[in-house]
Amino acid sequence: MTLIKSALKGLSYTGAALGLSALLTGCVSSARTQATEEAFPPVGQFADVTGGRVHYVQKGSGPHVVLLHGAGGNLRDFTFDLVDRLADDFTVTAFDRPGLGYTDRVPQVETGPLATDGDSPADQARMLREAATQLGIENPIVAGHSFGGIVAMAWADIGLGEEAPVNASGIVSFGGVLMPWPDDLGAYYTVNGSPIGGAVVIPLISAFAPLSTIEGAVEGIFAPDPVPEGYVAHIGAPLAVRQETFRANVRQVNTLRPHVVEMTTRYPQLTLPIEILHGTADTTVPDFVHPIEFVKIVDSARLTSLPGVGHMPHHADPQAAVDAIVRAADRAGLR
Repeated sequence: MTLIKSALKGLSYTGAALGLSALLTGCVSSARTQATEEAFPPVGQFADVTGGRVHYVQKGSGPHVVLLHGAGGNLRDFTFDLVDRLADDFTVTAFDRPGLGYTDRVPQVETGPLATDGDSPADQARMLREAATQLGIENPIVAGHSFGGIVAMAWADIGLGEEAPVNASGIVSFGGVLMPWPDDLGAYYTVNGSPIGGAVVIPLISAFAPLSTIEGAVEGIFAPDPVPEGYVAHIGAPLAVRQETFRANVRQVNTLRPHVVEMTTRYPQLTLPIEILHGTADTTVPDFVHPIEFVKIVDSARLTSLPGVGHMPHHADPQAAVDAIVRAADRAGLR
């Protein structure tokens, strides 16, 4: 009995320590989230859609352009520079994708700490299409960066079976995910996208990851190109490590590949103009995996390669990004 009591006492102390640790982590994470949201509040307006709200910024006049940001990002990636470059010639709407920035997650997706489901590209596109419909957006050029690229493709894919004013008249991909990749995503996504990662690892990162680590991650995304001066302060990079945002992002990426595989079966049916701007030095979404293979099966796709440019082509060469959108609009007969 003495051994049993000692064991039980030890377990009680261990449980208490773990409980206190979890409480401390939760308090620190909550305080940090509040401070982050005070420092980087919503910069746009909200559209109420089925099951939630979509955060957007809209500016300019003319044919409609929709901008969809990449993994871990938010619409500030586009308000840093590209929105203003386009607003003289287009009505530009930048959305926070579901689960990121200040847009709610797709309503049917389980969001608890132990869940592993991600918001599929199609479900994200449907949620954003509903918001776009409310805003009166018609025949848009839909441009997406990185993960936003596959959501843009899902937007077009939905249009294959649905006649709607909000259907895309053209697609532009900036370093976008387009095709299935051959390897797994590595420990970062597999661990953080797992139940243990969602319940234990992400709260720790959310609470204690230093700003220098977050800034280093941004530098890695841009490499080998430099991060534009003022970009980190503008985008509100700490927004990405809020617990719910972090969970949404890793789960979306971790569960993405099967959706891409399924979408590729319908790619040959796409006939709308597709312009692709992709850096040859992109190691996050390599050109030889994505656009080079994509253009082999989609006749309407045109690839513009940027030699030596990494994963952020719309920042490395913003005029090339504008030119790609203009080409898509011209090919679609919008100008």
